[in-house]
Amino acid sequence: MLDSLLDQLARQRGIGDAYHNFRGELLHISRETKTAILAAMGCATSDAAAIKRELHELETGRLRSLLPPVAVVHPHRNGVTLAVPADSLARELAWRIVTEGGNEVSGRVRAEELPEHERREVDGRWLTRRDLSLPVNLPHGYHTLHVALDGGASESCALVVAPLACHEPGILHDGGRLWGVAVQLYTLRSERNWGIGDFADLAAVVRGCAEQGAAFVGLNPLHALFPANPWQFSPYSPSSRHFLNVLYIAIEHVAEFGHCAEAQATVRAADFQAELARLRATQCVDYPGVAQAKLRILKLLHAHFRRDKSAQTSARVAQFQAYRAERGESLRRHALHDAIDEHMRAVDGHRYWGWPMWPDELREPTLPGVQAFEREHAGLVEFHAWLQWLADEQLGEAQMLGRELGMPIGLYGDYAVGVNPSGSETWSDQALYRKGAGVGAPPDALALKGQDWGIPPQDPNVLMAAQYRPFRNLIAANMRHFGALRLDHVMALFRQWWVPAGLGSIAGGYVHYPLDDLMSVLVVESERHGCLVIGEDLGTVPPEMSHAMDDRAVYSYRVLLFAKRADGSFIAPDEYPRRAIATVTTHDLPTLRGYWSGGDIDLRQRLSLYPNEDTRQHVADERVRDRHALLGALEASGLKPVAASAAPDAYTDELARATHVFLARTASALVVLQAEDLIGMPDPINVPGTNEEHANWQRKMACRIDEIFGRESVRALLRDVDSARAAARQD
Repeated sequence: MLDSLLDQLARQRGIGDAYHNFRGELLHISRETKTAILAAMGCATSDAAAIKRELHELETGRLRSLLPPVAVVHPHRNGVTLAVPADSLARELAWRIVTEGGNEVSGRVRAEELPEHERREVDGRWLTRRDLSLPVNLPHGYHTLHVALDGGASESCALVVAPLACHEPGILHDGGRLWGVAVQLYTLRSERNWGIGDFADLAAVVRGCAEQGAAFVGLNPLHALFPANPWQFSPYSPSSRHFLNVLYIAIEHVAEFGHCAEAQATVRAADFQAELARLRATQCVDYPGVAQAKLRILKLLHAHFRRDKSAQTSARVAQFQAYRAERGESLRRHALHDAIDEHMRAVDGHRYWGWPMWPDELREPTLPGVQAFEREHAGLVEFHAWLQWLADEQLGEAQMLGRELGMPIGLYGDYAVGVNPSGSETWSDQALYRKGAGVGAPPDALALKGQDWGIPPQDPNVLMAAQYRPFRNLIAANMRHFGALRLDHVMALFRQWWVPAGLGSIAGGYVHYPLDDLMSVLVVESERHGCLVIGEDLGTVPPEMSHAMDDRAVYSYRVLLFAKRADGSFIAPDEYPRRAIATVTTHDLPTLRGYWSGGDIDLRQRLSLYPNEDTRQHVADERVRDRHALLGALEASGLKPVAASAAPDAYTDELARATHVFLARTASALVVLQAEDLIGMPDPINVPGTNEEHANWQRKMACRIDEIFGRESVRALLRDVDSARAAARQD
């Protein structure tokens, strides 16, 4: 009986009973895993009585209120479900919708005339669930629905009205075939940067790509990291997805730098220039060194900004205040977090590694201790808000440049699936995140031990109770300056692999989320921002997710290295789906050169990522077959390199060009080239399943931006890709 009750409660909380692994095998979720996930959600499961109480609360809660906390409607779902007491069915029900713009639309209907689909007794009272149809011509957006029964209950809820599909640029509707280049911003080298790629470097890449006919420049997540703790630098484990990584600020492009003699003198000093030269020369980004140099100068610039009384600075102050007002409480809390974090690390950097270790009076943003800190350290809080303004300003300028140069999309951003548990996003909204579990992935072909990404999951029940505002605000923040947005691990909108603390990633389980509702919010924001949406749907994709993406015009992700038939042959270009972005490889996979040489296999062996030698040998043998299969696909398309006949295992510029032209001929509307593949780099950006074992998110490009675009081999490759894309459109 206890197991049956536990299973029932788990299903009610969205925990799946079983799943199919990457081999297609059906695996059941253990009782231990279900119990641990329920505990992380705050559910009592100590005995049958406790579980029954939880079930009663869940099953009856939806019937106790006339309205749900949020209702989502779209062209395929235009009704709202009400919980009407059976003894009130004879009464008239008045409804009123107040739109974002302040307009109103209303109506009246007898409750008993509404279609009924459930009736049950709750706490001695009969309740009935009935559907209220709403007008079909409501404006898209976020409104408020008010419902009242004559002489009885009166309630209101948030109302999300969504269009059917996400935004797509007109050129794609007209059959256009676009391409772009993806870069990890931190990897970029230039003669002027400070040891890390920055927004000025991004502008240079935008110019270089636009000159070759590219429609966009793809980026790694630019989310805010930890200015006071630069050792935490994974872009997929950020402090906050609402804001930006301030280390990407190009110091000499900050307006205040041109007017601050002290900052200019400090930068010109021989010792500072020597440090900048050292930072530029490193093979991997020296995040602590970069942070120390940049923050030192930025603090001088902020001090100048605060004391300067010139007309120019006064105008800048007004712009800064407008930005603070626009970003509101979210910016305030983020700046507060970073200010407290900086202060606590200055007190004892080894102890205070994140807000869970702060003194009790600082662990929640609404506590009096936090308010006192804000008053006592107002300048430091303003500094961190000011940094976000600078970063936002420079990113916006890069996007404007792309549009001015004729790019139909411009910047293509990346939205991480989660955040670091010690960052500002979790500190700012602690009720939303569950501390007793992490998000990861079950075992797959790339990570046979499974993955625990170390990021806390959002509770879907809390998300719904919050009327989806956290998700809405996150998506809006990430679409501010992007023409396209990639959702990392898009399956998280449908289900997430929760890894209970202490059990390991293999012993996790799937928790389901309100897919249709979240998709609707995504569609609203996509329409508002004119932003194309791409879902990273690699791995095992449930059919529900695929259908939702198709229905809502969310572009799929297609990786050439995985695009194979059951017999191991690679699919032809015209077999790729149209509504997709195609790429040779990704940041989680080997570069094309690394793949061809098998260097990634050797690397994973050195890192002990294969369970045994037989597995490694199987992967190596399969790689040999894949190389020959890809050469066969190139030959079928008339693209096989001449040299490949004599030396099929050799990597050449000709092979790189042939592979990318093959990709460019695909039917997919978008094609993205990895910057590393343009210059034949062998080393990967990231090795899934590793943390400190490999220099993930640190390796720089092999040469400067100007050298990349100055290479005739690169320019020839891009010309060929551009021509192939144009021909694909004509076809």
